[in-house]
Amino acid sequence: MSPHPYYNPELHGPYERIDIGPLDLEDGGQLPQCTLAVAVHGQLNAAKDNAILVPTWYSGTSKIMEQVYIGPGRPLDPAKYCILVVNQIGNGLSTSPHHGAKPWAFPKVRIGDDVRAQHRLLTEHFGIRRLALVFGGSMGAQQTYEWAVRYPEMVERAAPLAGTASNTEHDTLFSETLCEALTSDPGFAEGRYGSAAEVAAGLRRHARLWTVMGWSTEFFQQGRHRALGFDSMNDFVDRFMSGYFGPMDPNNLLAMAWKWQRGDVARHTGGDLPAALGRIRAHTYVMPISHDMFFPPADAERECHHVPRGVFRPIECIDGHLGLFGTDPAAIAQIDANLRELLALPA
Repeated sequence: MSPHPYYNPELHGPYERIDIGPLDLEDGGQLPQCTLAVAVHGQLNAAKDNAILVPTWYSGTSKIMEQVYIGPGRPLDPAKYCILVVNQIGNGLSTSPHHGAKPWAFPKVRIGDDVRAQHRLLTEHFGIRRLALVFGGSMGAQQTYEWAVRYPEMVERAAPLAGTASNTEHDTLFSETLCEALTSDPGFAEGRYGSAAEVAAGLRRHARLWTVMGWSTEFFQQGRHRALGFDSMNDFVDRFMSGYFGPMDPNNLLAMAWKWQRGDVARHTGGDLPAALGRIRAHTYVMPISHDMFFPPADAERECHHVPRGVFRPIECIDGHLGLFGTDPAAIAQIDANLRELLALPA
């Protein structure tokens, strides 16, 4: 495994890297050694029916999921549940481009490949046959839908947050601009750069684009950056947004963006999205964020109508998509209330 100063247990741990063996990929090719980084909170009970799966979002790792959504007395309580936060392929902790000798030649991985890998991990390594809940935000929501459609008999409850089952053309186009911010940097050198520092300008552009779309217009209008401790918007962009994305590996970000753009459960049913969503057996709380410009509530509501036990529960939060970071305590309280209610429903 190639060293990288950003992807390490000191910043993102503790987690365990578990080798699940070779993984054949939906678009062809193979990961000859697929290793998933897993953070486990709590313990499996004797029946192994208290497991909750939490997949990660674009750029995120298991650490932020723990910090924002898991804790004593909360719905995701390690004293009651065994909460497995599985880092998606390509995020830097699980098998990722920067681990290989030729990171620019990393094979194309889909959301479905992540979910099949997670299924193998849970069933073969942990012996889990039922999931009390699958809960994920953004790309984690894409994985949540994929789980509920692909393995309907295994998922008792699902909670996709700030994400959709089928990526829209608008979202695909915008994520393409995020990719171009990286690949247009001369230092990117077709992915053959020596370190992320050589793509610093591209990573800054990437961070600025995220600032524009990740936060809402109301976030800017109300000066929410000041409530987060930043005196000016420039300071917020430089220290928070560029500070967040700046250390990351560009090839890792591109690998995640490629599967984000192509997230679509309808490929299970020949392009028929209602039919795919109709496969879901889980109690499903669909939770878009009110001011999200990536995955707006209207898109999530249209999909929710086709989920047999789907309940539409939008989260009011002017911060927009990046309210996922936990910047608005009131929004997190709404999410917790929904998860508590969902977990109380009979399987």
